[in-house]
Amino acid sequence: MSSTELPGVRSTAEPSSLAGAVRVAEGEQVRTVALPGLELAVRDRPPLRPGLPPALFVHGLGGSSQNWSDLMAQLAHTVDGEALDLPGFGWSPPPADRDYSVTAFARVVIRHLDAAGRGPVHLFGNSLGGAVSTRVAAVRPDLVRTLTLVSPALPELRVQRSAVPTALLAVPGVAALFSRMMQGIGAEQRTRGVTQLCYGDPSRVTPEGFRNAVEEMERRMALPYFWEAMTRSSRGIVDAYTLGGQHGLWRQAQRVLAPSLLVYGGRDQLVSYRMAHRAAAAFRGSRLLCLPEAGHVAMMEYPGVVAAAFRELLNDTGTGERDRYTENGRG
Repeated sequence: MSSTELPGVRSTAEPSSLAGAVRVAEGEQVRTVALPGLELAVRDRPPLRPGLPPALFVHGLGGSSQNWSDLMAQLAHTVDGEALDLPGFGWSPPPADRDYSVTAFARVVIRHLDAAGRGPVHLFGNSLGGAVSTRVAAVRPDLVRTLTLVSPALPELRVQRSAVPTALLAVPGVAALFSRMMQGIGAEQRTRGVTQLCYGDPSRVTPEGFRNAVEEMERRMALPYFWEAMTRSSRGIVDAYTLGGQHGLWRQAQRVLAPSLLVYGGRDQLVSYRMAHRAAAAFRGSRLLCLPEAGHVAMMEYPGVVAAAFRELLNDTGTGERDRYTENGRG
């Protein structure tokens, strides 16, 4: 379970033409997608050459599409990538129905892909986004060509102690208590705490990247729906953990047909490293990338390594060609 906006290891951010707080990496653009009862901010990187297959990136709890900028840049010659801000996070407003469940987020991803006609896509998810992407791949296999999960938030019997505060947000009244406790803590201190929690090696974050993250922390904490989004999303993860039968996330992982790449960090304080082999057994025919020095956001700490593993997945499974999309009249 990721937590609040994270600084990038490298920062090539420039202000966009949208709201002043929005930052885009060189070569990116951010647009607004309007669907009935839903508005999404979508960050995309125009393809460097025609015919590249589409990819969609889904962030974790408290994160945003910006968490994928480095990996999208690494894959610019491989996929036509875009990353969305889930409702209530990044620059997307809250959902009209205030539903922050994993199922609701999966429905958002499906609605976006159906409306855009971009499927099937190479689907990426981190933390909460990994749980969401697992559900999408299980219920709509026609939309997912490959699945790449970075520290996916799948149910654990023994939650790590460092992840308990995030899980406690799901308990009624705790968010208000946290809010009062944090009133005297500045954005810089909060950002430093998040960095130490989510990175295997916080020193990899550049000074510019840290300053940008502090600025974003200030913006996010000022939003009137910040704590609601964090609380209800945390509750949504806990609820998803307790579901059994066909709706359970582990059962749905077993139903995924797409070739899958699973990425786990040895220093992850939020999703246990010991879950890696269970996940590899659940996702049929999956491949596992374990990075001993990485934390919860390996795609930000080691984007080149993750990109290389993804390209290897495409090469070995033959899922990188564009011809199937054009033959089916897609894309």
